[in-house]
Amino acid sequence: MAKREFLVDPVLYNVDRSIFGIEHIRLYNSQRFEMEQLSGILYENFEDKSAVGYLDATESSFWVKGHMPDFPIMPGVIMCEAAAQLTGYFANKYKLIPNALLGLGGIDNARFRSAVKPGNKLVIQIKILHYKKILITSEFMGIVNDKIACEGTIKGIPVKNTT
Repeated sequence: MAKREFLVDPVLYNVDRSIFGIEHIRLYNSQRFEMEQLSGILYENFEDKSAVGYLDATESSFWVKGHMPDFPIMPGVIMCEAAAQLTGYFANKYKLIPNALLGLGGIDNARFRSAVKPGNKLVIQIKILHYKKILITSEFMGIVNDKIACEGTIKGIPVKNTT
């Protein structure tokens, strides 16, 4: 089996240096408190419709205490939510679907390949495949320590008109 290529070449960003932090993300995403699943942005490119963000998994992350207490691993749905939030951030910042609050409309072909544990940095890469007034689709990949942890396709739909 051939090794899967990353969506964004890791030489284009530095995992130890954000270009934008949580306050910038909050300008474009409405999630707050426990539902904020992005810690920072590492890369974005409007021309090729791609972005890279990350989520720091910590001992105080809300899922640690209750999700497999003897072996805390990040739930797959949280990995997908982080990818959806990165897609929403990019779509809102670049007005791909103007005047709309995006919601999760679907997840296709999700695969979970390795665990994300407290202390890990989940690096999320997205590449927008297409967008129209009623739907945005992006491919996503979650990476931990240069290994693919998850991948799939996210579909975002407008859930509220913001005009």
